[in-house]
Amino acid sequence: MTQRGGWLVCLLALTLAACGSAPPRDAPSAGSPQRGGGYYQDDGPGDAIPTNLAEVPDAVPRGEPLSRFANRPYEVFGRQYVPLTEVRTFEQRGVASWYGKKFHGQRTSSGESYDMYAMTAAHPTLPIPSYAQVTNLQNGRSVVVRINDRGPFLRDRVIDLSYVGAWKLGYIQSGHAQVEVRAIVPGESRVVAVAQPTALAAPVNGVVATTVPPTDAASGSVYLQLGAFSAEASAESMRERLQRQLDWVSERIEVLASDALYKLQLGPYRSRDDAVGIAERIAQELNFRPFLVVR
Repeated sequence: MTQRGGWLVCLLALTLAACGSAPPRDAPSAGSPQRGGGYYQDDGPGDAIPTNLAEVPDAVPRGEPLSRFANRPYEVFGRQYVPLTEVRTFEQRGVASWYGKKFHGQRTSSGESYDMYAMTAAHPTLPIPSYAQVTNLQNGRSVVVRINDRGPFLRDRVIDLSYVGAWKLGYIQSGHAQVEVRAIVPGESRVVAVAQPTALAAPVNGVVATTVPPTDAASGSVYLQLGAFSAEASAESMRERLQRQLDWVSERIEVLASDALYKLQLGPYRSRDDAVGIAERIAQELNFRPFLVVR
């Protein structure tokens, strides 16, 4: 059994204190330097990083049966955790970290093998498996990940992303970032991440179709969200910067105060297809992906 598998068994048995396997991956490394932003001892990005990370698509939300074992209450470091037992609305802000080669190929709490180059994440209480949209509040980048593991368990850290997830959000070097986590309820989500252009032509399990009408939207209510910030000044600064970079866009970028955040939204567009075309060009020119919202 792998070290990760031993940790999983101890977790499910709720006997972590007596477990003789390797310490959980949130154990800090005393005095060890960060390697490429890796937070955990002896962890890091690996020696042969794929060159096509930008082409890795976001996770596609879909209804899945919940794990029989991974959603039971458990205890880590003397603290009790009670996972959600249904996929429902959930929002949270805090610090995201990432984990890499040390756990690559080892068993996750779902029983699957961890792939640091897949769009997955670990969360203390979100159902396994489920899906979440994670937004870096410093740069506005968003990704959609599949929750298939437990953690992190230190301080204010709320989610652990895979290496590629953290790379897409732009915090590999720092090792952590302030993020917003929003659970996605398949078929009911109000947002959908813009993935690769080739993946945008058709609805994804109904999410696009139910969120953004495929034909003209009434009163031009389709927007592209370019970022979300906790400080209004940061949002205004980014808005000015993007307006200079996107001088070919005829629609205006506005700052919308919502849910204790200042969101940059571009639009309105009369249809999903119009918005997707602009999103594709922005992704190609600025190397970040807006997502579609309906207002």
